[in-house]
Formats: sequence, structure tokens, C-alpha cells
Amino acid sequence: MDDQAKNGGPNYLREWRTFRNMTQEQLAKEIGTAPNVIQYLETGERGLSAKWLRKLAPALKTTAGLLLDHDPHTLDKDLLDIWGRADDRQKRQISDIAQTITRTGTDNLP
Repeated sequence: MDDQAKNGGPNYLREWRTFRNMTQEQLAKEIGTAPNVIQYLETGERGLSAKWLRKLAPALKTTAGLLLDHDPHTLDKDLLDIWGRADDRQKRQISDIAQTITRTGTDNLP
């Protein structure tokens, strides 16, 4: 078993950090840790536990799921920017609107 698999598998922490134009030092300061810890998390030397995801995702203006599963460079930048600027109440509204739109679109299909 390789190190990535032992530590929870691959993640997109480095990609999200660079997408947000942050250095390892800046991200470390934002979440209250040392830059070498960020390096260990990015390389898979340390696993991205729930504890780390709860700290990193808000600092990178994303969600734990996106941090683990998606390279931000492959996602719609406008949507990421909107989501990143929204507070919790607005995120619920955005989600409700998106669900309504997608539901409405399929309701009208033959």
C-alpha cells in the first residue's frame, strides 16, 4: 500500500491553495499551524483527517468534499467565486435556488 492510500488517498489541497493564491506559510498562519505541516498534508505524508478538513476548507473558501475530490482548476470559476463570497445563509439560498432550477428543468421534459 502506498503512502497516499495509507493516509486517506489523494487530495487537492495544493491545487486549492495555489488556486486561492496562498503560500504554504500564509495557509499555515490562517489555520494556526506550521508551514511544514501544510507540506506534509499536501504530499500525503500526513492524512487529511476531519480535524484538518474543518480548518482548511473554510480558509480556502471551499468545502471538505471539494478539497478532497476536485481540482479547482477544472471547476467553473464564477460559481466558485460566488460560493466563496457567500455566508452560510446565502449558501443555503443558492442551494435552494439551484435545486429549484434543476427540478423545474426536469419537470418540463416529455
